[in-house]
Amino acid sequence: MPEKVMPGPVEGTGGIREAVCVHTRKIYDSCRDKDCIEDLRVYPTRASQAVIDRALSVRGGRAELLQAYIDVEPASYNRGFYSVDIRYYYRITAEAFVGGSRPAEICGLAVFDKRVLLFGSEGSAKIFSSRYYPDGPDCQVLGRSNLPEAVVEAVDPIVLNLKLLDPCDLVCPPPCPPPGGPCGPCPPPPPPCGCCAENELTEIPACISACFDCDLAFDGGCRRLYVTLGQFSMVRLERDSQLLIPMYDYCMPTRECAGGDEEGDEDPCEIFRPI
Repeated sequence: MPEKVMPGPVEGTGGIREAVCVHTRKIYDSCRDKDCIEDLRVYPTRASQAVIDRALSVRGGRAELLQAYIDVEPASYNRGFYSVDIRYYYRITAEAFVGGSRPAEICGLAVFDKRVLLFGSEGSAKIFSSRYYPDGPDCQVLGRSNLPEAVVEAVDPIVLNLKLLDPCDLVCPPPCPPPGGPCGPCPPPPPPCGCCAENELTEIPACISACFDCDLAFDGGCRRLYVTLGQFSMVRLERDSQLLIPMYDYCMPTRECAGGDEEGDEDPCEIFRPI
């Protein structure tokens, strides 16, 4: 059985000079996912809601991932595992047709919540640092909890479908079949569509609101816009760790610093060609 490697010079290993101890983040668990998010409610801006209420159809569509808010909590039923709750904020842009005029651009906000369970190991130690933060309290004994850090990597989603619906199309019962049909007698008529309400989004972070040029319409309108998105993402849990790694040599630049031509007579085509 080979002896345990200790920090220090290493011989006879093909160029490795020594084993060094480094402080870095170790990935304890990770996952990747491909979510098809169907019929996600879009909260348009006030101006876009006025267009949607008169629109005959919508087309195209682009989705931009604005922000992902992440929360990590220990899983109570499985030690060492953590639930990672992610809330994605999207800016949805599309074109709406109103009569025979040219399409008008509409814009709105969509929100998607996702939860994954990952292994993050156990850690009960409190972490203290002497690092100075200009906008934080100048206290070197300030500690933080030893929860693992969740990292989410995601790209802008793909818009798979867009559709316009009345507020009650997804939540009200379907119309009753004709009397004497296979379903038997008709039940009592459903209540007016005004009471068939979805769970409304009422509050968003200020930095998300700032991404839109006017206020968002959370109270709905005569018609609503729904989008189906395809989202690719990767989630991982990391912890601060001390690892022993081989070191070949110090990393030194090999290329000389190139400055711009002071006379400005470089050929722009020559600059562009190797790009």
